[in-house]
Amino acid sequence: MTLTAFAFYVFAITVVTSGLFVVVSKNPVHSVLWLILSFLSSAGLFVLLGAEFVAMLLVIVYVGAVAVLFLFVVMMLDVDFAELKAEMAKYVPLALLIGVVLLMQLGMVLGTWTSSEAAMDLRGAVAPAIEGTHNTAALGRLIYDDYIYLFQAAGLILLVAMIGAIVLTLRHRPNIKRQNVMAQMHRDPAKAMELKDMKPGQGL
Repeated sequence: MTLTAFAFYVFAITVVTSGLFVVVSKNPVHSVLWLILSFLSSAGLFVLLGAEFVAMLLVIVYVGAVAVLFLFVVMMLDVDFAELKAEMAKYVPLALLIGVVLLMQLGMVLGTWTSSEAAMDLRGAVAPAIEGTHNTAALGRLIYDDYIYLFQAAGLILLVAMIGAIVLTLRHRPNIKRQNVMAQMHRDPAKAMELKDMKPGQGL
C-alpha cells in the first residue's frame, strides 16, 4: 500500500467516524469539536485530490469561521439541552421512518446506477489539465468565465437570504432605551443642560 492510499483511508475513516460522533454525541460542545475534525479530514482528502485551494477554503471558512461560531454560540448561550432532547424524543419514530425511506431510495438509485462510456472524457473536458495550469487558476476561469451568470445568481440568492434573515429577526421592542444619534447631534445645548444652585447641606 502506498503512502497516498494509506492517507486516503485514514482521512476517509476519520471523516465517517467524526461525522457519526457529531450526531450521537450528547454534549453539543463535543459535537462541534467532532465537526471540526471532520472538516479537517475532508480538507486532507481535497489535498490528496490536488485541490489545495478548495482544502484551504474549507479550513479557513468552515473551521475558522463557521465551526468556531457554532462553538461560541453553544458555549455562551444558556440553553437547556436536556429539555430540548426531551421534546425531540417524541419525534424519534417519525425520524426513523424518514431515514428508512431515504435509505431505500438510495438503494434503488445505486442499484440502477450506470456510468456512460464518455463520462470520464466529459469530466476531463470541464477544466484544463492539471499539468497545464494551477487548480486555483482553473477554478477561477471556470467560475468567472464559463459560469459567471450562475455565480452572480448564487450571490444574489445569498444576499436576499441575508436580508430576509435580518428582517425576520429584527424586533422593535417598546419600553427599551435606544440611542438616537441624530437626536443627540441636533440637540440644543441650552436645553440639554440645566444649572442648579445648590445650597450648603442640601441634597438633590
